[in-house]
Amino acid sequence: MNISLPEALKSFVDDQVSAGGYSTSSEYVRELIRKDQDRQHLRGLLLEGAASPQAATADADHFDRLRGRIREAGRR
Repeated sequence: MNISLPEALKSFVDDQVSAGGYSTSSEYVRELIRKDQDRQHLRGLLLEGAASPQAATADADHFDRLRGRIREAGRR
């Protein structure tokens, strides 16, 4: 795959390669793509969570109950 960049973007990529410890511009672009994949995956998880039904209200009482369950499990 070949990618053509205007000179300003090419200079930016070259600067990032030098400053970021990348060996090549391809390595830098691969890292950007991986980060974008991670971002999209996280966005999908967040949207899935937002669309799911509410399981419990995360208020002070909820966390008190969780702490109690943890303390009780530690005693066993």
